[in-house]
Amino acid sequence: MDFLFNTNVQFFIMAYLIGGIPFGLLLAKKYAGVDIKESGSGSIGATNVLRVVKETNPELAKKLGIATLALDAFKGVFVLTIAYFVGLTEATLWGIAVLAVIGHCFSPYLAFEGGKGIATGMGVMAFMLPIETAIALLVWGIGAKTIKISSISSLAGLTALVIASFILKPDIAHAPIIFIAFVLFYKHIPNLIRLFNGQEKKVV
Repeated sequence: MDFLFNTNVQFFIMAYLIGGIPFGLLLAKKYAGVDIKESGSGSIGATNVLRVVKETNPELAKKLGIATLALDAFKGVFVLTIAYFVGLTEATLWGIAVLAVIGHCFSPYLAFEGGKGIATGMGVMAFMLPIETAIALLVWGIGAKTIKISSISSLAGLTALVIASFILKPDIAHAPIIFIAFVLFYKHIPNLIRLFNGQEKKVV
């Protein structure tokens, strides 16, 4: 058990546990009295919070959606910021980023189920790759305004981020970036299936 006293390991565990906090589920239950895992797409992310709560309280839905988005994005950044000021290596920071996303997507508090990971992924990417993430958010914003299908807009932004990272930072190790992208695409497989079946709903 000596490995638990290793600073890197402690931060990895912290990233996973904090990343796994299901803020959307907690906020929707507390303030709207609904279980978003039993409604809508069943996801714990901001889009499903917005979609489910909007059915009964549109004004509250916007507030909870924004709060969920911000908290999901911040939880990975929180651990990364502490780790950065502690002086941990870039490789360790990437490990923290990956584990925060895994925590959100496969939460230890929800029997290893979780959300789609876009907000948490973009949060950690904004910390590690700010310019590339800005490009991704621009692509996402254009998609959100035109296509109005959350999953497609999100995956388009994610794809843009990966491509931009290879163009702007060709010398860095891209394995963590590709791994995070793979996890996020994997979590969106149900959305892609619904899209191909013409069943994926727009966010209006």
